[in-house]
Amino acid sequence: MSENSLANSSKLLVVLTSLPNLEVATALARALVERNFAACVQLTEGIQSIYRWKGKVCEEHEVLLSAKTIASKWLEISSFIQEQHPYDLPEILAFSPEQYEKQFGKWVESEVNSKS
Repeated sequence: MSENSLANSSKLLVVLTSLPNLEVATALARALVERNFAACVQLTEGIQSIYRWKGKVCEEHEVLLSAKTIASKWLEISSFIQEQHPYDLPEILAFSPEQYEKQFGKWVESEVNSKS
């Protein structure tokens, strides 16, 4: 692995998905942290989603899950969310912040790479 790709693999990644209720979101959040896919997961209730599904406009109340991880965990975390998610086609998005506090990034990296 080149030095550049190694640096990118430890870059902070924020993974988002929406879930139907707090119970399901909490279970997934705990599983992501327990399996070291994420160092921290935040849940935001009260999301109102309006979308088109199979030709029909739908409206739902959802919970937004935001997981802090690193780029090298993307394939694992996205696969796990896909397997555990109750929706047929879950939204799974990842963003790499341009800037973030270095100590926080190091903490996230150490947590997702720990063996405990």
